[in-house]
Amino acid sequence: MRKLPLLFIAALMVAVAPLSAQSEQITVRFWQIFSDARFDWVNRIAEEFEAMYPNINIEPRAFGSYEELIDQYTLAREQGNHPELAMIFEVGTQFARDTGWFKSIAVAIDGREEILGQPTDLSDIIAPVASYYVLDGSFTSMPWASSSPIMYANMDMLVELGLASSVEDVDALPKTWQELEAACEVVLAAGKDGCITWPNHGWFFEQWVAQQNETLVNNGNGRQGRATEVNLTSDAAINVASWWQEMYNKGYYLYTGVQRDWNGTTQALAADRVPFILTSSAGVRGITDAAKERGVTVRTARMPYDGEVGWTGNMIGGGTIWLTDGLAPEVEDAALAFLLYMVNTENAASWHQISGYLPIRESSIALLEEQGWFEANPNFRIASDQINNSTVTPATSGALFGTFIPTRDLVTQAMEDLMLVGGDPAAVLAEAEADANLLLAEYNLLNE
Repeated sequence: MRKLPLLFIAALMVAVAPLSAQSEQITVRFWQIFSDARFDWVNRIAEEFEAMYPNINIEPRAFGSYEELIDQYTLAREQGNHPELAMIFEVGTQFARDTGWFKSIAVAIDGREEILGQPTDLSDIIAPVASYYVLDGSFTSMPWASSSPIMYANMDMLVELGLASSVEDVDALPKTWQELEAACEVVLAAGKDGCITWPNHGWFFEQWVAQQNETLVNNGNGRQGRATEVNLTSDAAINVASWWQEMYNKGYYLYTGVQRDWNGTTQALAADRVPFILTSSAGVRGITDAAKERGVTVRTARMPYDGEVGWTGNMIGGGTIWLTDGLAPEVEDAALAFLLYMVNTENAASWHQISGYLPIRESSIALLEEQGWFEANPNFRIASDQINNSTVTPATSGALFGTFIPTRDLVTQAMEDLMLVGGDPAAVLAEAEADANLLLAEYNLLNE
């Protein structure tokens, strides 16, 4: 058998090596919280991306909650088997920064105009979303599932009660606390279980505080420097707690008796127990479609505010995607390219349509307007209008502090105590504030 010259073999290996490298499969694991039709959308986008990039395999995985995902990500890091991409909710932003586990999206993009052919321009991300996640002058995580709390109303019930002239009379929907209370007086007089409900969850408390242009923590809501004090005893905070307690005491607010009861809130509207609920705009698709199926017209409106104080704006909620630090360059670029594809103009619009999450790009809003989407689906417009008409201030940009997650739980417990046990809102919030500040001081000692 004839032997090939060694130089020829070496040259052949050099020539083949790049082809082998190109054919090697890259896996990008993407952990997120959706397991319903929104997960189907994620899988479809992943499949589209894989069709364009045959050597990249996207592996989405669903978790039951943001808290569970963070716990599992922490465990996976300890085991050395963590994913490349992780969805973390807005209140976990400072925590995510302090862990050192993630790489800034802006740093990873490093001024490039495209990555694997995917444009990197994020300049048209709407201002309220950008204001939350642009830290130190640049995006730290990739915006995606941003929401806003809005009001849903059973228009058929309101017509029956004489509170609306027709099922399309959205101008009759309460805009302020005071208008809501007036409507609730009529609702209860008609013998209903209650007038309005929302999940007993700190997010709603935070929103009403921000509406009054008050921050939750010091140092510009943690944006001008690391937050060192939690403020739950501001006039705005006490105003929110007092009104919430009063709404419960009058029977206007229907409490399901379960903290963070998102499903129970929606079910109260579906069962005609109340004509109004407040919940996330992320539920627009499901709530609107379910109402149509049972022959009921549900319309949406902005989250009511205290008319005696005024409205500055609302904050976003939801989650962004964080890029794990320390990835091999080719894996990092594959992950970035997927994220950029997932939030491009067309896909950001599509994501909004199937979920109700905000169309996070100005170009996506323009595309939806051009398609006549909002005209045909007015329930989907409200959250975008509410957020885009908000004045961007430290308060409406949202708080940043490392113990936001447990502090939110303290507020939730405080509100339950005020409803079920009673007491002075200022005193109950002062106790929660003391606990929150102790947690924050301990956290800062470990992370400064």
